[in-house]
Amino acid sequence: MFTKQGPTVRELAVQALSSTERGYDLLAPKFDETPYRTPDRVLDAVTRAVRELGPFDTGLDVCCGTGAGVGVLRQLCRERAVGVDFSAGMLAEARGAFPPGSEGPAVHWVRADARSLPFAPAFDLALSFGAFGHFLPAERFGLFAEVYGSLRPGGQFVFPLGAPPPVGSRAYWSLFGFDAAMRVRNALWRPRFVMYYRTFRLGDVLEDLTQAGFVVRLLPLTELGLRPDGSPRARLVVATREGQDVSGGS
Repeated sequence: MFTKQGPTVRELAVQALSSTERGYDLLAPKFDETPYRTPDRVLDAVTRAVRELGPFDTGLDVCCGTGAGVGVLRQLCRERAVGVDFSAGMLAEARGAFPPGSEGPAVHWVRADARSLPFAPAFDLALSFGAFGHFLPAERFGLFAEVYGSLRPGGQFVFPLGAPPPVGSRAYWSLFGFDAAMRVRNALWRPRFVMYYRTFRLGDVLEDLTQAGFVVRLLPLTELGLRPDGSPRARLVVATREGQDVSGGS
C-alpha cells in the first residue's frame, strides 16, 4: 500500500508517461514510501541465506535504486559495497541514505546502465532486488553476461525469485492486468516505460544464466512462507562463476 507520504495519483501518472529512467528520477524522493521498495522481511531473509555462502570482501548491487541492496551488502562484505543504477535521482537518494563516514565497508555509487557495466572482474558477490521487470526477455542474457564479467572467479550472483501466483487467483489477474496495460501503453506512447511482472520466468532465467556461463542452484527461502503444496513461496537463485580466484577472494 502507498503511504500518505508516497506519490500522488498525478505524480504516478506523470511517471508512467515518462521514460523508465526519467520516471524513476521523478519517483526517487518518494520511492521508499511505495510498495515498490523491497520489503525488509525479504531483505532480511536474503541476508541470512547469503551469509552462509560467504565470506565476501566486495559486493555489487545491480540496479541499486535507493540502496536497499547496498544495505544488505554492508552486512555481508568486509571491504567494499558498490551500487550501480542508471537513474541519477535514485542514486541521489541512495547517497543520502549512506553518507560518507558511515560504519562498515566503504560504499561507492556508479551511474551506469546494467546492460553495459563498467567493471572488471572485481566482485565476490553481486545481488539485485526487484529490478528484472525493467529488462525485456531479449535483454536478459546480455544483463547476466555483464554481471558474470564483473565477478571474480568463484563469485556469486544472487537474487530472490518468488513463485508465480496460482492461475486464476486475484494476484494472477492483478499482474496480468498490469502487464497488459503496460503493453498497450508502450504500443501507443513514446518514450517507453519498461516494467513487466510476468516476463521473468524461472525456466527462462535458469537457461539464460547457464548460457552466460554460470552454474546455478536454488535455495528455498522458507521463512518467507510456503505454498499450499508445501513448496516455498520464494527461492534464492545462486549463480556462481566457477573457477578459483588466485588473488585470495571468496
